[in-house]
Amino acid sequence: MVKAVVGANWGDEGKGKITDMLAKETDIIVRFQGGANAGHTIVNDYGKFALHTLPSGVFYEHTTSVIGNGVALNIPLLFKEIQGIVERGVPAPTILVSDRAQIVMPYHILFDQYEEERLGGKSFGSTKSGIAPFYSDKYAKIGFQVSELFDEEALKEKLEQVCETKNIMLEHLYHKPALDTKELFDELMKYKEMVAPYVCDVSLYLWNAIKEGKNILLEGQLGSLKDPDHGIYPMVTSSSTLAAYGAIGAGIPPYEIKEVVTVCKAYSSAVGAGAFVSEIFGDEADELRKRGGDGGEYGATTGRPRRMGWFDVVASKYGCRIQGTTDVAFTVVDVLGYLDEIPVCTAYEIDGKVTTEFPTTGLLEKAKPVIEVLPGWKTDIRGIKKYEDLPENCRKYIEFIEEKIGFPITLVSNGPGRDDIIYRNK
Repeated sequence: MVKAVVGANWGDEGKGKITDMLAKETDIIVRFQGGANAGHTIVNDYGKFALHTLPSGVFYEHTTSVIGNGVALNIPLLFKEIQGIVERGVPAPTILVSDRAQIVMPYHILFDQYEEERLGGKSFGSTKSGIAPFYSDKYAKIGFQVSELFDEEALKEKLEQVCETKNIMLEHLYHKPALDTKELFDELMKYKEMVAPYVCDVSLYLWNAIKEGKNILLEGQLGSLKDPDHGIYPMVTSSSTLAAYGAIGAGIPPYEIKEVVTVCKAYSSAVGAGAFVSEIFGDEADELRKRGGDGGEYGATTGRPRRMGWFDVVASKYGCRIQGTTDVAFTVVDVLGYLDEIPVCTAYEIDGKVTTEFPTTGLLEKAKPVIEVLPGWKTDIRGIKKYEDLPENCRKYIEFIEEKIGFPITLVSNGPGRDDIIYRNK
């Protein structure tokens, strides 16, 4: 049985916690896209962790963690992360890396930094992890697959060719030092040494696991609104954030994905630039940011303060639809316990017309939020295990959101820990 865990909005919805929780009943967890440019924060018996490449189910001894072919693989960071968790008492995880995964090259990170510098005030708010240059090269067919590390002569020849064009850009566009192919080759040989014990044909491994009836979890990074096709283009990431891409990024048949758990926050937050209709500012935003998440709403990768907003029905309904949602996991509901009243953005007003459908970016930039206000519950709901034990206004808030987005909320998260979860029947 294959299940996907993906985000409904701008990322930072709490997917790490949901994956970590569902991993208890799972044999294999697969990261299928993205790179180390976004983090998943997890709180469990071992402590608090920010993972960037490792799947969030890596803390269970019975699981196998898989880096799929769709991932932008930063090899040194992956190994730093493995060492980091083992040093903190986590049992050494079983890890497999796809031989078709592509490598984030040292120059991808440089090009990312140089381009953001060049753009200045018009930059994309990149995390400077090399992701856009990596995917540009992948689709320009000048990227390097993990398997290529094992043919040294062919690797040297390809490096020479690729560096030729890169150096022209470095010299004439960015006015930066040229790349040294020998240095790069030596670095890649270190990468080979690190990754060699884990490399396998992941697609075949997963095909056999499906035939054996194993439970597989596909873990997405970021959320629907950061998808390059269906998100707030161009302020998006460079790989598809949708569950449908899980089949491609893991190398499995699309019909095997039976459940799509879409993670949705009880309020909104976003890192990076782009349209954000329900955004709030000043003291109101500071208060929500300070109380949010576990230790506040700051990016797990960058430490940047997240932009804050009220729940956005329009964006979330769209985000769930585009994911093919079967279940919604509704997170950080406990954070809203301090509010007398809770605003919700239920529609957008664009050029005098009210809509509940999510528009393209140009129209989104003009959208103004239509707000409805619900009564708060003014109490701490952490520790509650049964849905019926939640305060009435809290249940009303959840049911109001569920009705507006049109997808069943079957999991309610009321705290950062692995067990802070309430199950609801569909």
